[in-house]
Amino acid sequence: MHVQEWLDTVPAAAVYAVVGVVIGLESLGIPLPGEIVLVSAALMSSQHTGVNPVVLGVCATAGAVIGDSIGYAIGRKGGRPMLAWLGAKFPKHFSEGHVATAERSFEKWGMWAVFFGRFVALLRIFAGPLAGVLQMPYWKFLIANVLGGICWAGGTTAVIYYVGVVAEDWLKRFSYVGLAAAVLIGLASALVIKRRAKKAQLERQDQPEAEPVGAGE
Repeated sequence: MHVQEWLDTVPAAAVYAVVGVVIGLESLGIPLPGEIVLVSAALMSSQHTGVNPVVLGVCATAGAVIGDSIGYAIGRKGGRPMLAWLGAKFPKHFSEGHVATAERSFEKWGMWAVFFGRFVALLRIFAGPLAGVLQMPYWKFLIANVLGGICWAGGTTAVIYYVGVVAEDWLKRFSYVGLAAAVLIGLASALVIKRRAKKAQLERQDQPEAEPVGAGE
């Protein structure tokens, strides 16, 4: 079952909870499809399903910020042995190559890596734990974490919501245009058929009647 189809089957409160929890767990360091869930829920909110986009954005932002903060605390306490353990458990996401790439980004960009990491799937998983492992000052991490969470979660929700509203409005207009075109084509076809039938009738009336056989003998 598709994510949006499943979300359609649960109450609005459950949608908010699912979005917040999934994004929070992803931010904590667990590879989950947080962005897919958020996009699906935001699209639902544009389709009059009872899901409020503002509440959805707040829940997504809260999940992102809280999840990243917990990931930071775990990374700061667990250190590099934790990354090695994650690499053994999730080799696809926490391989040595991925960890090295993320670490270079943090060493080069610092707080900006936390902020922009929110918009990149790989760094979104790494941001919290790796910032803790690298002993980034928490106040720096928190500022970048909160701003990144608001821009990513709130921005994604707003963009997808308005895209859905515009698309729905466009489809409605398209359906009205299609209906009007169908009516016009139907009327035009009826007029053409009527004119042709009238023309054929006049041609039959203009033709001389055939004389009976033997009438001229």
